[in-house]
Amino acid sequence: MEEQEQKLLKTLHYWGNTPEEEYYNQQGIRTTQSYHTSPRGLTLFTRSWLPINTPPRGILCMVHGYGNDISWTFQGISVFLAQMGFACFALDLEGHGKSQGLKAYVPNVDLVVQDCLSYFNSVKQDPSFNGLPCFLYGESMGGAICLLIHFADPNGFDGAILVAPMCKISDKVKPRWPIPQILSLIARFFPTLPIVPTQDLLSKSIKVEEKKIIADLNPHRYRGKPRLGTVVELLRVTDYLSERLYDVSIPFIVLHGNADVVTDPSVSEALYEEARSSDKTIKIYDGMLHSLLFGETDENIEIVRNDILSWLNGRCN
Repeated sequence: MEEQEQKLLKTLHYWGNTPEEEYYNQQGIRTTQSYHTSPRGLTLFTRSWLPINTPPRGILCMVHGYGNDISWTFQGISVFLAQMGFACFALDLEGHGKSQGLKAYVPNVDLVVQDCLSYFNSVKQDPSFNGLPCFLYGESMGGAICLLIHFADPNGFDGAILVAPMCKISDKVKPRWPIPQILSLIARFFPTLPIVPTQDLLSKSIKVEEKKIIADLNPHRYRGKPRLGTVVELLRVTDYLSERLYDVSIPFIVLHGNADVVTDPSVSEALYEEARSSDKTIKIYDGMLHSLLFGETDENIEIVRNDILSWLNGRCN
Protein backbone atom coordinates (compact mmCIF):
# COMPACT_ATOMS: atom_id res chain seq x y z
CA MET A 1 0.00 0.00 0.00
CA GLU A 2 2.86 2.41 0.87
CA GLU A 3 4.48 1.70 -2.50
CA GLN A 4 1.21 2.53 -4.26
CA GLU A 5 0.92 5.78 -2.28
CA GLN A 6 4.48 6.77 -3.17
CA LYS A 7 3.69 6.17 -6.85
CA LEU A 8 0.55 8.33 -6.60
CA LEU A 9 2.52 11.14 -4.99
CA LYS A 10 4.58 11.47 -8.19
CA THR A 11 1.46 11.95 -10.33
CA LEU A 12 1.61 15.02 -12.60
CA HIS A 13 -2.10 15.00 -13.54
CA TYR A 14 -5.14 13.44 -11.94
CA TRP A 15 -5.12 10.76 -14.69
CA GLY A 16 -1.40 9.96 -14.28
CA ASN A 17 1.79 11.13 -15.98
CA THR A 18 0.72 11.11 -19.63
CA PRO A 19 1.31 14.63 -21.03
CA GLU A 20 -1.87 16.69 -21.44
CA GLU A 21 -1.92 16.90 -25.24
CA GLU A 22 -1.24 13.19 -25.61
CA TYR A 23 -3.91 12.31 -23.04
CA TYR A 24 -6.59 14.40 -24.74
CA ASN A 25 -5.72 12.86 -28.12
CA GLN A 26 -6.09 9.40 -26.57
CA GLN A 27 -9.54 10.45 -25.30
CA GLY A 28 -10.58 11.60 -28.78
CA ILE A 29 -11.12 15.25 -27.84
CA ARG A 30 -9.36 18.57 -28.23
CA THR A 31 -8.95 21.31 -25.63
CA THR A 32 -8.09 24.98 -25.37
CA GLN A 33 -6.82 27.18 -22.55
CA SER A 34 -7.21 30.93 -22.40
CA TYR A 35 -7.92 33.94 -20.18
CA HIS A 36 -11.11 36.00 -20.07
CA THR A 37 -11.31 39.53 -18.69
CA SER A 38 -14.56 40.04 -16.80
CA PRO A 39 -16.53 43.33 -16.87
CA ARG A 40 -14.94 44.33 -13.54
CA GLY A 41 -11.44 43.76 -14.94
CA LEU A 42 -10.64 40.38 -13.34
CA THR A 43 -8.43 38.01 -15.32
CA LEU A 44 -10.07 34.56 -15.26
CA PHE A 45 -8.52 31.31 -16.50
CA THR A 46 -10.73 29.29 -18.87
CA ARG A 47 -10.69 25.89 -20.54
CA SER A 48 -12.72 24.14 -23.22
CA TRP A 49 -13.13 20.43 -24.04
CA LEU A 50 -14.44 19.76 -27.54
CA PRO A 51 -15.36 16.75 -29.68
CA ILE A 52 -12.99 16.14 -32.59
CA ASN A 53 -14.84 13.90 -35.03
CA THR A 54 -18.39 15.26 -34.88
CA PRO A 55 -20.00 18.71 -34.72
CA PRO A 56 -21.09 19.49 -31.13
CA ARG A 57 -24.64 18.58 -30.13
CA GLY A 58 -24.87 21.18 -27.39
CA ILE A 59 -22.91 23.54 -25.15
CA LEU A 60 -22.12 22.98 -21.46
CA CYS A 61 -21.27 26.07 -19.38
CA MET A 62 -19.64 24.66 -16.27
CA VAL A 63 -18.98 26.01 -12.76
CA HIS A 64 -16.73 24.31 -10.17
CA GLY A 65 -17.14 24.21 -6.40
CA TYR A 66 -15.51 26.01 -3.46
CA GLY A 67 -11.74 25.52 -3.13
CA ASN A 68 -11.66 23.55 -6.38
CA ASP A 69 -10.64 24.50 -9.95
CA ILE A 70 -11.09 23.31 -13.53
CA SER A 71 -7.62 21.81 -14.16
CA TRP A 72 -7.64 18.73 -11.91
CA THR A 73 -10.41 16.19 -11.19
CA PHE A 74 -13.15 18.54 -12.44
CA GLN A 75 -11.94 17.67 -15.94
CA GLY A 76 -13.25 14.09 -15.65
CA ILE A 77 -16.87 14.94 -16.46
CA SER A 78 -15.81 17.54 -19.04
CA VAL A 79 -13.72 14.98 -20.96
CA PHE A 80 -16.56 12.45 -20.79
CA LEU A 81 -19.18 14.89 -22.11
CA ALA A 82 -16.85 16.06 -24.90
CA GLN A 83 -16.46 12.40 -25.91
CA MET A 84 -20.26 12.23 -26.01
CA GLY A 85 -20.40 15.16 -28.44
CA PHE A 86 -20.80 18.21 -26.20
CA ALA A 87 -18.72 21.39 -26.28
CA CYS A 88 -17.75 22.09 -22.65
CA PHE A 89 -16.52 25.42 -21.30
CA ALA A 90 -15.48 26.36 -17.76
CA LEU A 91 -13.62 29.06 -15.86
CA ASP A 92 -11.72 29.24 -12.60
CA LEU A 93 -13.79 31.49 -10.34
CA GLU A 94 -12.34 34.55 -8.59
CA GLY A 95 -9.73 33.45 -6.07
CA HIS A 96 -9.60 29.89 -7.41
CA GLY A 97 -7.21 27.94 -9.63
CA LYS A 98 -5.29 30.16 -12.03
CA SER A 99 -7.69 33.09 -11.87
CA GLN A 100 -7.00 36.46 -10.29
CA GLY A 101 -7.91 37.09 -6.66
CA LEU A 102 -6.91 36.15 -3.12
CA LYS A 103 -7.08 32.36 -2.73
CA ALA A 104 -10.58 31.12 -1.82
CA TYR A 105 -11.81 34.65 -1.07
CA VAL A 106 -15.25 35.25 -2.58
CA PRO A 107 -16.66 38.38 -0.95
CA ASN A 108 -19.51 38.92 -3.41
CA VAL A 109 -21.10 35.97 -5.23
CA ASP A 110 -23.32 38.32 -7.27
CA LEU A 111 -20.17 39.67 -8.96
CA VAL A 112 -19.00 36.09 -9.60
CA VAL A 113 -22.34 35.44 -11.32
CA GLN A 114 -21.69 38.39 -13.63
CA ASP A 115 -18.16 37.08 -14.33
CA CYS A 116 -19.65 33.74 -15.38
CA LEU A 117 -22.35 35.32 -17.52
CA SER A 118 -19.78 37.47 -19.29
CA TYR A 119 -17.66 34.44 -20.19
CA PHE A 120 -20.56 32.14 -21.09
CA ASN A 121 -22.19 34.80 -23.27
CA SER A 122 -18.90 35.24 -25.13
CA VAL A 123 -18.92 31.48 -25.81
CA LYS A 124 -22.51 31.55 -27.08
CA GLN A 125 -21.65 34.33 -29.54
CA ASP A 126 -19.38 31.96 -31.50
CA PRO A 127 -21.15 31.51 -34.89
CA SER A 128 -20.18 27.83 -34.98
CA PHE A 129 -22.53 27.23 -32.02
CA ASN A 130 -25.56 28.98 -33.52
CA GLY A 131 -28.78 27.12 -32.78
CA LEU A 132 -27.24 24.68 -30.31
CA PRO A 133 -28.93 24.11 -26.93
CA CYS A 134 -26.92 25.55 -24.05
CA PHE A 135 -26.90 24.06 -20.55
CA LEU A 136 -25.52 25.13 -17.19
CA TYR A 137 -23.57 22.61 -15.14
CA GLY A 138 -22.51 23.19 -11.55
CA GLU A 139 -20.98 21.19 -8.71
CA SER A 140 -21.57 22.12 -5.05
CA MET A 141 -21.06 25.92 -4.76
CA GLY A 142 -21.08 25.90 -8.57
CA GLY A 143 -24.61 24.48 -8.49
CA ALA A 144 -25.75 27.40 -6.35
CA ILE A 145 -24.04 29.82 -8.75
CA CYS A 146 -25.84 28.16 -11.68
CA LEU A 147 -29.20 28.88 -10.02
CA LEU A 148 -28.14 32.50 -9.47
CA ILE A 149 -27.10 32.71 -13.15
CA HIS A 150 -30.58 31.43 -14.03
CA PHE A 151 -32.19 34.15 -11.88
CA ALA A 152 -29.97 36.79 -13.52
CA ASP A 153 -30.72 35.55 -17.06
CA PRO A 154 -33.96 33.51 -16.90
CA ASN A 155 -34.11 32.76 -20.64
CA GLY A 156 -30.41 32.46 -21.36
CA PHE A 157 -30.02 28.70 -20.93
CA ASP A 158 -31.97 25.61 -21.96
CA GLY A 159 -31.41 23.60 -18.80
CA ALA A 160 -29.21 23.02 -15.76
CA ILE A 161 -27.35 20.04 -14.31
CA LEU A 162 -26.94 20.52 -10.56
CA VAL A 163 -24.54 18.10 -8.86
CA ALA A 164 -24.81 18.16 -5.04
CA PRO A 165 -25.71 21.88 -5.22
CA MET A 166 -24.91 24.08 -2.24
CA CYS A 167 -28.43 25.39 -1.71
CA LYS A 168 -27.76 24.85 1.99
CA ILE A 169 -24.56 24.02 3.85
CA SER A 170 -25.11 20.83 5.83
CA ASP A 171 -25.64 21.33 9.56
CA LYS A 172 -23.06 18.55 10.01
CA VAL A 173 -20.22 20.84 8.86
CA LYS A 174 -21.65 24.31 9.54
CA PRO A 175 -20.27 25.98 12.70
CA ARG A 176 -22.67 25.82 15.67
CA TRP A 177 -24.35 28.80 17.32
CA PRO A 178 -23.10 31.27 18.41
CA ILE A 179 -20.00 30.86 16.22
CA PRO A 180 -21.68 32.08 12.95
CA GLN A 181 -22.93 35.22 14.70
CA ILE A 182 -19.48 35.93 16.15
CA LEU A 183 -17.77 35.25 12.81
CA SER A 184 -20.17 37.61 11.00
CA LEU A 185 -19.21 40.39 13.38
CA ILE A 186 -15.46 39.81 12.99
CA ALA A 187 -15.84 39.50 9.20
CA ARG A 188 -16.92 43.13 8.97
CA PHE A 189 -13.42 44.15 10.03
CA PHE A 190 -11.24 41.20 8.90
CA PRO A 191 -13.06 39.55 5.97
CA THR A 192 -9.98 37.80 4.53
CA LEU A 193 -8.93 36.05 7.74
CA PRO A 194 -8.75 32.24 7.20
CA ILE A 195 -9.92 31.23 10.68
CA VAL A 196 -13.34 29.62 10.27
CA PRO A 197 -13.33 26.29 12.17
CA THR A 198 -14.46 23.48 9.89
CA GLN A 199 -13.89 19.79 9.34
CA ASP A 200 -11.73 18.38 6.54
CA LEU A 201 -14.17 18.64 3.62
CA LEU A 202 -11.98 16.60 1.23
CA SER A 203 -12.02 13.48 3.40
CA LYS A 204 -15.77 13.88 3.98
CA SER A 205 -16.45 14.32 0.25
CA ILE A 206 -14.48 11.40 -1.20
CA LYS A 207 -15.26 7.75 -0.51
CA VAL A 208 -12.35 5.91 -2.18
CA GLU A 209 -9.15 6.26 -0.11
CA GLU A 210 -6.79 6.24 -3.10
CA LYS A 211 -8.77 9.08 -4.68
CA LYS A 212 -8.34 11.20 -1.55
CA ILE A 213 -4.59 11.12 -2.23
CA ILE A 214 -5.07 12.10 -5.88
CA ALA A 215 -7.44 14.96 -5.01
CA ASP A 216 -5.00 16.29 -2.42
CA LEU A 217 -2.21 16.41 -5.03
CA ASN A 218 -4.02 19.17 -6.92
CA PRO A 219 -1.42 21.98 -6.99
CA HIS A 220 -4.15 24.65 -7.07
CA ARG A 221 -6.38 23.24 -4.31
CA TYR A 222 -6.97 25.60 -1.39
CA ARG A 223 -5.79 23.95 1.82
CA GLY A 224 -6.34 26.70 4.36
CA LYS A 225 -9.30 27.30 6.64
CA PRO A 226 -12.25 29.11 5.01
CA ARG A 227 -11.98 32.90 5.02
CA LEU A 228 -14.47 34.84 7.11
CA GLY A 229 -15.85 36.90 4.24
CA THR A 230 -16.31 33.85 2.02
CA VAL A 231 -18.22 31.89 4.67
CA VAL A 232 -20.50 34.83 5.53
CA GLU A 233 -21.23 35.32 1.83
CA LEU A 234 -21.97 31.62 1.22
CA LEU A 235 -24.32 31.55 4.20
CA ARG A 236 -26.09 34.61 2.76
CA VAL A 237 -26.39 33.01 -0.67
CA THR A 238 -27.66 29.66 0.61
CA ASP A 239 -30.25 31.39 2.81
CA TYR A 240 -31.35 33.43 -0.21
CA LEU A 241 -31.60 30.38 -2.47
CA SER A 242 -33.51 28.30 0.05
CA GLU A 243 -36.15 31.06 0.10
CA ARG A 244 -36.40 31.21 -3.71
CA LEU A 245 -36.70 27.55 -4.70
CA TYR A 246 -40.18 28.19 -6.13
CA ASP A 247 -38.76 30.78 -8.56
CA VAL A 248 -36.61 28.18 -10.35
CA SER A 249 -38.22 27.75 -13.77
CA ILE A 250 -35.37 26.32 -15.86
CA PRO A 251 -35.48 22.63 -16.85
CA PHE A 252 -33.07 20.83 -14.51
CA ILE A 253 -31.74 17.59 -13.15
CA VAL A 254 -30.45 17.60 -9.57
CA LEU A 255 -28.19 14.76 -8.43
CA HIS A 256 -27.22 14.14 -4.79
CA GLY A 257 -25.86 11.37 -2.59
CA ASN A 258 -27.98 10.68 0.48
CA ALA A 259 -24.79 10.23 2.55
CA ASP A 260 -23.52 13.73 1.63
CA VAL A 261 -22.47 15.59 4.80
CA VAL A 262 -21.16 18.71 3.00
CA THR A 263 -24.29 19.95 1.23
CA ASP A 264 -27.76 18.93 2.34
CA PRO A 265 -29.56 16.41 0.08
CA SER A 266 -32.89 17.28 1.69
CA VAL A 267 -32.63 20.76 0.15
CA SER A 268 -32.17 19.19 -3.30
CA GLU A 269 -35.38 17.27 -2.62
CA ALA A 270 -37.05 20.54 -1.61
CA LEU A 271 -35.78 22.15 -4.82
CA TYR A 272 -37.34 19.35 -6.84
CA GLU A 273 -40.65 19.62 -4.96
CA GLU A 274 -40.93 23.41 -4.90
CA ALA A 275 -39.42 24.57 -8.22
CA ARG A 276 -42.04 25.66 -10.74
CA SER A 277 -40.07 24.13 -13.63
CA SER A 278 -42.33 21.93 -15.73
CA ASP A 279 -39.31 19.77 -16.65
CA LYS A 280 -37.47 18.63 -13.54
CA THR A 281 -35.68 15.44 -12.55
CA ILE A 282 -34.08 14.28 -9.30
CA LYS A 283 -31.62 11.47 -8.63
CA ILE A 284 -30.76 10.57 -5.02
CA TYR A 285 -28.03 7.94 -4.75
CA ASP A 286 -28.02 5.61 -1.78
CA GLY A 287 -24.78 5.71 0.22
CA MET A 288 -22.96 8.17 -2.07
CA LEU A 289 -21.01 11.13 -0.70
CA HIS A 290 -20.47 14.69 -1.94
CA SER A 291 -17.96 14.01 -4.73
CA LEU A 292 -20.26 12.07 -7.05
CA LEU A 293 -18.11 12.32 -10.19
CA PHE A 294 -14.65 11.63 -8.80
CA GLY A 295 -14.68 10.42 -5.21
CA GLU A 296 -16.98 7.42 -5.64
CA THR A 297 -16.14 3.98 -7.00
CA ASP A 298 -15.78 3.84 -10.79
CA GLU A 299 -19.05 1.86 -10.96
CA ASN A 300 -20.92 4.59 -9.07
CA ILE A 301 -19.37 7.33 -11.20
CA GLU A 302 -20.57 5.53 -14.33
CA ILE A 303 -24.12 5.47 -12.94
CA VAL A 304 -24.09 9.23 -12.31
CA ARG A 305 -22.46 10.02 -15.66
CA ASN A 306 -25.02 7.94 -17.52
CA ASP A 307 -27.89 9.68 -15.71
CA ILE A 308 -26.48 13.06 -16.79
CA LEU A 309 -25.95 11.85 -20.37
CA SER A 310 -29.44 10.36 -20.56
CA TRP A 311 -30.94 13.65 -19.37
CA LEU A 312 -28.95 15.62 -21.97
CA ASN A 313 -29.82 13.16 -24.74
CA GLY A 314 -33.48 13.71 -24.02
CA ARG A 315 -33.09 17.45 -24.56
CA CYS A 316 -30.80 17.55 -27.62
CA ASN A 317 -32.36 16.78 -30.98
